[in-house]
Amino acid sequence: MGTTDQKISTFLMFEGNAQDAMNFYTSVFDQSEILNVLHHENGTVMHATFKIKGQTFMCIDSTINHEFTFTPSISLFVTCDTEEEIDRLFEQLSQDGQVLMSLSATPVSEKFGWVGDRFGVSWQLNYAKK
Repeated sequence: MGTTDQKISTFLMFEGNAQDAMNFYTSVFDQSEILNVLHHENGTVMHATFKIKGQTFMCIDSTINHEFTFTPSISLFVTCDTEEEIDRLFEQLSQDGQVLMSLSATPVSEKFGWVGDRFGVSWQLNYAKK
């Protein structure tokens, strides 16, 4: 199990597809790995920790069905290191998801895009001007 000095972690609650989401995120982002997973008897995730680009996240599968899910009102802002990285992440995260803002230049970015992935998590992708 990995350790971290991080005091605040993003916590994602899924309804049965937390393992799929972690597998997807750790395959898409560099410097990413699943650190620890505890499963319920039915195979869903009781509690898990994983890293994306060196940042620790936590997730679970809720045992209760809720009337809410993820919303773009809160998103994960990703600083990309290269143009290739932002292009790749935009393509992979938006596949079977939703493009909220197409990749384009902004006053402060070489490229910026906003997507909701197939799990409903919202990502702002930024490649800053040098």
